[in-house]
Amino acid sequence: MSDVLNLSAYKFTPFDAEALPARRERLLAMTHELGLRGTILLSTEGINLFVAGPREATDILLAELRAWPGLEDLTPKESVSDERPFNRMLVKIKKEIIAFGVDGIDPARAPAPRLDARTLKQWLDEGRPVTLLDTRNDYEVKMGTFKNAVVPHIDHFRDFPEAVRRLPPELKNRPVVTFCTGGIRCEKAAPFLAREGFEQVFQLEGGILKYFETCGGDHYEGECFVFDRRVGVDPQLRETASVICFACQTPLTVAEQADPRYVPDIACPYCAPANSVAPASSA
Repeated sequence: MSDVLNLSAYKFTPFDAEALPARRERLLAMTHELGLRGTILLSTEGINLFVAGPREATDILLAELRAWPGLEDLTPKESVSDERPFNRMLVKIKKEIIAFGVDGIDPARAPAPRLDARTLKQWLDEGRPVTLLDTRNDYEVKMGTFKNAVVPHIDHFRDFPEAVRRLPPELKNRPVVTFCTGGIRCEKAAPFLAREGFEQVFQLEGGILKYFETCGGDHYEGECFVFDRRVGVDPQLRETASVICFACQTPLTVAEQADPRYVPDIACPYCAPANSVAPASSA
C-alpha cells in the first residue's frame, strides 16, 4: 500500500536575505530529523519545495513553513507512492526559485491573472478560441501536452523569452493560457508575455498536475513528466512506466523502450550510434 506522501509547493513572497541562512539551517535540521527527502529552494523571491515522507512528518514541516510571514496560505499539491522518489534532502539558497534570468518580473507584486482548471476545461469544452502555450522544455513536452498546444521548442526555461519573440505576432491579440507542470514557471512566463505586448494572458493555476487532479485527462494527450524518480504520472496522478535514459537523460515512454535501439543503462533511440538498429516501423 502506498504510504509515502509527495508534496510540491511554491510561493512567491519577499524574504529578507539576511534571514535566509538561519532558515536554511533550521529546515535542514528539521527535515533530517523527520526523515524527509527532497529539495527546498529559498530565495529573496520566495520558496519552492519538493519533499517526500510520512504524512506526520510533512505535516510538521508545513506547520513550520506556514508560521513564516508570507507563507500562511502555502498549499501544496499531493500525490502518493510506494517508495520515496528522492535519494537525499537538500535545502539551498538561490538567486531565483525558478531560473528565468529576466529582470523586472515580480510574481509576488505583479502577477498575471490566474485561470483555474475547471474554467479552462469549460473553455475547451465550449471550443473557445484560446491558445494554450506550453512553457516547458522539449524533453518534457514529448511525453505529453494539451491537444493543439503551442510548443516554443526550448531546452531550458531561460530560453523562453527568446522563443516568445519568435511566436506569430497575431497571438498577441488572442487569449493565451500558459501552462507548465505545477504552475511555477508560468508565474514568470505569463507576466513576461504581458510585458511583450500580449493583450490577454492567463496562467493555469496549479499547472498540469492540478488540472489532472481536478479534471482528469480531458483535452490532454499522454502523461506528465515530473522531476523525481517517478519520471511520469498519468491523468490519475499514478506513476507510469516511463524511464530516464542512463546515457542521455532523455525520458522514455513505454513505446520508446520497445525500440530496438533502447538498451538499458547503455543507449536509447535518441543517443544510439547512427549505425545501430533502426525501429521496425521505419524500415
